[in-house]
Amino acid sequence: MISIQNLTKFYDDVCAVDSMSLEIPEGQILGLLGPNGAGKSTTLRILTGYLPPTKGTIYVDGFDVRNKTKEAKTLIGYLPESSPIYPDMLVYDYLEYIADIRGLGKSQKEQRLKELSDLCGIRDVMHKTVSSLSKGYKQRVGLALAMMSDPKILVLDEPTSGLDPNQIAEIRSIIKEIGKEKTIIFSTHILSEAEATCDRVVIVNKGKIAADGSMDELKSTAQAGHMIKLSLRDADQNDARAIFSEIDGVDDVNCEVNGNQLDFKLSSSRDLRAELYLTVKNRDWILLELQQEKKSLENVFKILTSEEK
Repeated sequence: MISIQNLTKFYDDVCAVDSMSLEIPEGQILGLLGPNGAGKSTTLRILTGYLPPTKGTIYVDGFDVRNKTKEAKTLIGYLPESSPIYPDMLVYDYLEYIADIRGLGKSQKEQRLKELSDLCGIRDVMHKTVSSLSKGYKQRVGLALAMMSDPKILVLDEPTSGLDPNQIAEIRSIIKEIGKEKTIIFSTHILSEAEATCDRVVIVNKGKIAADGSMDELKSTAQAGHMIKLSLRDADQNDARAIFSEIDGVDDVNCEVNGNQLDFKLSSSRDLRAELYLTVKNRDWILLELQQEKKSLENVFKILTSEEK
């Protein structure tokens, strides 16, 4: 459905996207994750034909977005982070206006507006002005806008940015419903959103793909190892750090001081809880906490997008 081939984009001397290649099959919900400046929005803007690439290309259902831009755009519905809706118009009038621009006939237009008002949950606000809506409802109207021509592909740039938890859950539900019939690509900073919504996640860092796979694949293949939290009292920080660092399998030791308590985080290639317990016991330190953190997308994300990479 979508083939991204050696995509590169420079802004003057700054490389926003660096030789990115990616295949996205039909019917997949793909989450594009990454820190600010990672290249997510630039990639989506090139995909939707709003920016030209410096090198490489994107094929949408066989159409090269560089020289078959119109054909590619007809297959895509795009909702940028700032939804381009006119605040002074009624929701119904605005969507009718968009339907006219997209060339829908009268009967087709009426049917499509009804379908979208139900799908996006905006039936009760169709005769309100856009400016009077909450941000959550504005995003719903934006989704209706992107879906007007019934595109095969839906591209959403930070669709839940700035929404409260209830609004996020509502948008998530709409995306999952739409994803039953369409290919969806959306960028987000909210890791839980990707974890709850996506079939596949691509983590981007400094314009490159840092990881690509399902949630389970990312958690199992990322070199996150084991992360163990350990809280002590009556222990010397430097002494404890040195002793933990010497244990076979410990890769990194971090420590925070909270009053007379030392909070350690140890990353390791194996489960060291038993050895750590015996080490603490043999030194008469007071053990306040010892637990192994469950691998999460947040752990993987931090590792793959750290400054040291």
